[in-house]
Amino acid sequence: MATARFTRRGLLLGAGALAAAAPLPEDDAVGQPLRPWRRGGLDIHHIATGRGDSTLIIGPDGSSLMIDAGASSTPPPASLEIRPSPDRRAGEWIGRYALRHLAATGEPKLDAVLVSHLHPDHIDGLYDVAALLPIGALVDRGYPDYAYPAVWDAPFAKAYIAFVRERVRAGGRVERFRVGAADQFALPGAEIRNLAANGEVWRGRGTETRRLFPPIDTLPKDDIPDENACSAAIRLRYGDFGYFAAGDLTSNNFDGTLPWRDVETRAAQVAGRVDVAVAAHHGMFDATGADVVRALKPRTWIIPGWHAAHPSTDTLDRMLSPRLYPGPRDVFATGLSPANELTHKWLTDRLAARGGHVVIRVAPGGTSYRVIVTDNRDEGDRVISRSGPWPAGRADG
Repeated sequence: MATARFTRRGLLLGAGALAAAAPLPEDDAVGQPLRPWRRGGLDIHHIATGRGDSTLIIGPDGSSLMIDAGASSTPPPASLEIRPSPDRRAGEWIGRYALRHLAATGEPKLDAVLVSHLHPDHIDGLYDVAALLPIGALVDRGYPDYAYPAVWDAPFAKAYIAFVRERVRAGGRVERFRVGAADQFALPGAEIRNLAANGEVWRGRGTETRRLFPPIDTLPKDDIPDENACSAAIRLRYGDFGYFAAGDLTSNNFDGTLPWRDVETRAAQVAGRVDVAVAAHHGMFDATGADVVRALKPRTWIIPGWHAAHPSTDTLDRMLSPRLYPGPRDVFATGLSPANELTHKWLTDRLAARGGHVVIRVAPGGTSYRVIVTDNRDEGDRVISRSGPWPAGRADG
């Protein structure tokens, strides 16, 4: 019987052939770390710290935008525990997350930060983020005087305004959010349209806008719009892909008595159909109304959840309702309180995710996208689940 001869060269060639024949590791495989951003792709990270909203967008050329950096001080059990742990403040975790994922761009920095409105679960982590990352432009709805609709006296608002003043003194850029503009946030290859803020809404052509709120001095004190009603809303488009986010904007019109308060519906209608929509005001009772759902019709909903009230039963039911628009859809929550789950388990059982960072990964050219959920219990960015790919193009032309 012939005897096989093994040589070092033969072993190496054989190993090389086996390696070539073996399938390459799949991108974003469950149990593995999230792969870094790649040039040409668009990544949207909904960061889950259990204490508020923060979204990191990395554009096709590596340009970046952060929307909010929340750090609510509300303790458990009303809120979730800080993730990954209470050893650091929520803002520090946000900044460290952004540093990790911006490293792939070659220059970890934030080209812009959009503050949707002045509430702690949207702004109180910003100071820690600014200590970790350079920020190009800071954009909010109230600069320069923060007097509309009324002067804020709350400590968190005063702290934010003091931060802005110091930034300006140091030569930093601060801008007022310009409703109707499509050039305030630069993500080359993509477009961000400013849809609404302060009761003003884009008309859907050029940069024309209309004002919904009556003059403040004509309103009774109890009817003056609150901070949520003044939130900034945007629509992002990349190729065929569309995305909608509106801070804590509400559609509540107080049972029809104050129709002008429903800014969210007007913003959604002018945005048109999108692929991914973030449920405004964390999916609470006063937002994501029926006409908002009908206008956006997304394949994917994101709920930035961190409180026992996120989301409400009626809002989650609307997002899942085929009566408002046909076709499949998935709802991903960045966090879900056990108390909330008990309240409407028949609905929360239908969630595609109940916790973790929710990453929208859009293919180069905006032709399709995936949804990837990663573990927020440590900084390993391990993939828990992935969904899709789905073709983009649910957005109106």
